Amino acid sequence: MTSDTISGTAYWETVQQELPGTVERARDSVGEAADLIAAALRDKGVIQVFGTGHSQALAMEVAGRAGGLVPTNQLSIRDRVLFGHEDPEEALDPFAERDPAVAAKVLDLAEIHPADIFIIASQSGGNGAIVEMARLVKERGHKVIALTSVAHSSRITARHPSGQRLFEVADVVLDNGAPFGDAALQLPDGTGVCALSTISGAVLVQMTVAETVARLLAAGVTPPLYQSANVPGSDERNARLEAEYAGRIRRTA
Repeated sequence: MTSDTISGTAYWETVQQELPGTVERARDSVGEAADLIAAALRDKGVIQVFGTGHSQALAMEVAGRAGGLVPTNQLSIRDRVLFGHEDPEEALDPFAERDPAVAAKVLDLAEIHPADIFIIASQSGGNGAIVEMARLVKERGHKVIALTSVAHSSRITARHPSGQRLFEVADVVLDNGAPFGDAALQLPDGTGVCALSTISGAVLVQMTVAETVARLLAAGVTPPLYQSANVPGSDERNARLEAEYAGRIRRTA
């Protein structure tokens, strides 16, 4: 592509071309993920979600949003500052996600119960903190759902000492279908522009939420769902639902 072919329309056409196939290929995995999540919620488990870098956007798509499930908690590298009183400069290190030791520090700052389930989001699926988080929680008996790009992960060497990538550790893999490098539109010099993973990842997340809610309803369970804070009366309603998970879910800006 050249400057005259890089456009919003070209990006949208690429999304329309790629997204249907991604969704179709992920249908079975979405169902498997929903089965695990619904079972965890029926046991009063919490969905613990972890992402680094831009994958934090997908963690936010799961945890604490309008129309989403209440028993959700976002784990983040910044928790080391917010809850662990570490030096902000250390916690804001852009390469912290590559350090496997970060995972245990973040995990130890959260109240994790046996019934909790983990969603771990990472486009590359190879950074040390991401893989270590998946390995740690698996060792502790938790199920792991990965939201990642298998195409990207398959072409990299993991930064974790085990050599494993996220998709190789997880119980269920939601493949976002994004290409190596994530950019949808390629330039002649080999660079690219406009990511796919955020859009496809958000779609897969919301499909999984919908399927989870369907399973809860089928089991006669009222889904614990957030109402938008901008709807009158929602603050009181949401607070009542959150109280059932006091100390286990954190809401930070």
